Formats: sequence, structure tokens, C-alpha cells
Amino acid sequence: MAVTAAARSTVIVVTWRGREHITRCLDAVAAQDHPHRTVVVDNASDDGTAGLLAAHPSQPEVLRLPVNAGYAGGLAAALPMIGTEFVAWLNDDAAPEPGWLAALEDALDADPAAGAVSARLESPDGEPTSFGVRLTGLGYGADVVEPAEVFGFCGGAALLRTGALAAAGGVPAGFFCYYEDTDTSWRLRLAGWTVRSAPAARVRHVLGASTRPGSPAFHRWNERNRLLMLIRCAPALVAARELARFAVLTAVLPVRRHVPDAQNFRLRLRLLVLAEVAARLGPTVLQRLRIGRRSTVGRRAVWHTFAG
Repeated sequence: MAVTAAARSTVIVVTWRGREHITRCLDAVAAQDHPHRTVVVDNASDDGTAGLLAAHPSQPEVLRLPVNAGYAGGLAAALPMIGTEFVAWLNDDAAPEPGWLAALEDALDADPAAGAVSARLESPDGEPTSFGVRLTGLGYGADVVEPAEVFGFCGGAALLRTGALAAAGGVPAGFFCYYEDTDTSWRLRLAGWTVRSAPAARVRHVLGASTRPGSPAFHRWNERNRLLMLIRCAPALVAARELARFAVLTAVLPVRRHVPDAQNFRLRLRLLVLAEVAARLGPTVLQRLRIGRRSTVGRRAVWHTFAG
């Protein structure tokens, strides 16, 4: 569908070496029954993705980055280009149904207090994998797999108010990958917005086509970004508790008898996470202060409502 003056949404697709699935994604975006603008952020792909983008009949706008900035970095790089009322985040391995964008826009129109709305993500065989994100008592974000109230949106396929996102501080580009959606949802809630789920907005998603869940990099990004998110957004005691818990568990790993067989329990990986958090601690505390100045809802109120 050609972009028209009536377009209210810009769909941002971030890709990296997406040759195997980017065409299917763009075909599905082009088939949306609401007018829209499409921007593809190419994270320096070297597998022929650039040629597929140039040849696609929908002629998406392409922002090619000189290096791989990750999903969070790609979104952050595209935000200055967005002039529409709404902005959609969409994974390059996701294929939305034709009514996806319309259902998301309708959900935001129906609730002026909502800053973001999360789609229904499904596996290729139609099983729901996420209606949004909940916040656990340890400060992890976890997918909600049945229709229910959500704390935050799943960044694989969601629609946000562009102005609300900008006012809340945009996307944490330094996260690279993972937890940028939960962090953004938290900041929206601190700013007084709500986050909703739109089960009618359906998206088929090949989970992990661009990254490898369970890999060392996956666990490194998840654990590091969770801690950074807590320092930025959570009550101070919660952030300090979880940072201490992570550090103590890391320290006792060498003497524990039974250690789970998972990458995030590998000593070297956990030490790397702690080193990266320590290196970013100063700037992250400054970000926390800026977030606090923008907030209209207390950190403890958000925490106790959704995790306490």
C-alpha cells in the first residue's frame, strides 16, 4: 500500500542479516489495510539483505547503519525520522495479518491514556507466544501467553504514541538487544501512561530467527539489561537487592554443588555482566535521575501494582 497523507503510523522494521525472512515481513506490512509509512533499519547486513530491500515492490525507506547497533540501537536511530502520530516496532522475522495495524490503532484510539499497545504474537502453527509482558517479583520481564492485563508491550510487534515515547526518553540504544521494550514500558508507566494488549492484532513470529535464545550472547544481554533497567526504573531498594543477589550468586557459584545447566549460570558470563554493569553504573544513575524528574507516578507504586 502506498503511503498517503492519511497515514497515522510509521512501521519500523529493524533487520540484521535478514535475507531469509525480510521479504515475508515486508510483504505482510505492505498488505496492511490501513495507510502507513515503512522504514527499514538495516544493521549493516552483509548477506544480500540490502538488495532485497532495494528490490521490494513496496519501496520501503531504508536507513542503513554503518555497524550493527542491535534492535534497540536500530529503533533509536530511526526515531528522529518519525513524524507520524504512532510508531510501530516490528521484528524482521514477524509477519502481521492484514488487520494488525488497524487493530493496534483502534486500541490506542479507544484508550487515550494508553501510551502503547502490544499485539498477539503467535508461533508459525498459530500458538500464542505473547500478548505482552508481565513483571516478575525478581524484576524480570516475562511473556504473557493468554489474554490478560499486561505490564508492558512485547517489542516484537507493538504500536506506541510517538510523542509519549519521545517524552519518556525514547529507546535505550545502549541495551543493543532485549529489555528495551520492558524498560520503555516502565518509563511510560512512570510518566502516567498505561499499556494495553490487543489480541485482535495478530502476528506470526519465528522466535529467535535473528538471535539465538539460550546462547551466551542472549543471556548476557538479558541479564545485563535487566539489571540496567532496574537501576534506571525500579525502586532503589529493589534495584540494589537484585544487583546484590546477582553478585552474591556469582560469588558462590564456584563452591555450589548443583549448578543449573544454563548459560546464565556460567561464571565467566556472569562476571562479564557485572563488569559491564559496573562500567555503565555512573551514566545509568544519571539516566535514573532524568527518568525520575519526568515521572508523575512513583516507582514504588508501579512496582507494587505489577510485581510487589
